[in-house]
Amino acid sequence: MLYFFICVGLLILGYFIYGKSVESIFGINTKRDTPAISQNDGIDFVPMSKFKIYLIQLLNISGIGPIFGPILGALYGPAAMLWIVFGCIFAGAVHDYFSGMLSIRNGGNSIPNLAGKYLGLSMKHLTNIFATILLLLVGVVFISAPANLLEKLTSINAIYFLIAIFIYYLIATVLPINKIIGKLYPIFGALLLFMSVGLTIAIVLSSEHTLLPNTQVSDFFTNLNPNDMPLWPALFITIACGAVSGFHATQSPLMARCVQNERNGRFVFYGAMIGEGVIALIWCAIALSFFGGIEQLNQGMAGNPANLVYSASTELLGVIGGFAAVLGVIILPITSGDTAFRSARLILSELFKMPQIKLNHRLILAIPLFILGGVLTQIDFGLVWRYFGLANQATAVIMLWTAASYLFIHRKFHWICTVPAMFMTTVVFTFVFSSKELGAGIQIELATIIAIMLTFVVTLTVLGKANSRRKLDGDILPEVT
Repeated sequence: MLYFFICVGLLILGYFIYGKSVESIFGINTKRDTPAISQNDGIDFVPMSKFKIYLIQLLNISGIGPIFGPILGALYGPAAMLWIVFGCIFAGAVHDYFSGMLSIRNGGNSIPNLAGKYLGLSMKHLTNIFATILLLLVGVVFISAPANLLEKLTSINAIYFLIAIFIYYLIATVLPINKIIGKLYPIFGALLLFMSVGLTIAIVLSSEHTLLPNTQVSDFFTNLNPNDMPLWPALFITIACGAVSGFHATQSPLMARCVQNERNGRFVFYGAMIGEGVIALIWCAIALSFFGGIEQLNQGMAGNPANLVYSASTELLGVIGGFAAVLGVIILPITSGDTAFRSARLILSELFKMPQIKLNHRLILAIPLFILGGVLTQIDFGLVWRYFGLANQATAVIMLWTAASYLFIHRKFHWICTVPAMFMTTVVFTFVFSSKELGAGIQIELATIIAIMLTFVVTLTVLGKANSRRKLDGDILPEVT
């Protein structure tokens, strides 16, 4: 139990200490008008309070990611908790902060335009592809999971729930952001927090379950996976939300269009990621504890994290509390899925330079996305999830290199982004080369060596181009004013 609270404490300290350093390196300007003020259109650019934005951001970036991912990651043992803590503080929260703040500094632009500005036009086109595919996969994953869980609870065919969720998605995607998202999502965000805290208190007070029983310090540095799955690099793909996730780079610009002052950026972007890290820790600890061990977790989960969610929530919180917790797990992916489609609409609007003031313009972009999403729901869920994981971390890599280039161009301490960018680049390359299903199936040792070499090439290329841009643009690549 002590180890769990130490991990939570480290995340909180990370917000106040490292988060403050990141903010200082970025250099906020509290007198500068944000896009919410200068571009207020009542649709996507709408000023909101920082507490409301925080809860919406937390809900948007969470979904089932910090629940299902850490549960699956728990099969590797307590090492998963270390990745959540250090990945969140030094990579994920930094990634989220810069994806939000660079959007604020550039008129609310989405990640493809940011990548294009700081990494070059070719990266803009590549990011448009990656981000759109990722958002479609997120929308599909976050439709299928709640629909299947609702089918389990009601015995009604999941197809009816899929149709109902799609209809809701279309409405929420095209309406002004303050109509549904701005009003209901802060409440759902609070529900997410209360659900997670409630489960923690319940398992701490439980007489039948002990939090992290018989855990030794050495367990945090050992791969305990009962299925002989390699910890490297699979753990770093499995646990994305809660550690570092490229999906967040597509969501932060939504809230960047609503932030009223740059001083709120650390609380909204860095802070929401720390909050998600705490939620991920809670579910990882529950997974390691509830069934009494990793072998028992593997059997009790039966390949579906929803089984643990249902069992733990019902037993620890009772029938009513368990129902509320399961309802929360149903709501969470739905509320992230609709913002995924909303982000895709905005990315396409920037690509095609189509203003979104008129409803018919929003529908022109949204309807084809939903048709394609509907087709993807018929593909095997496991396959979609694996491609989602890869696209997710590849997008995170692009965002981290975008931030690193920005800092280098502006003569700021770029290593806070360069180091995590290098690490995640190695993770993605290693996974691609070693995966038999999604990549070349090369032996892990050789795949790692190739990945490190390619990461070195990417690092020299990005920093070399940033250095050229810095000289070409007279030391500074101008930000939007």
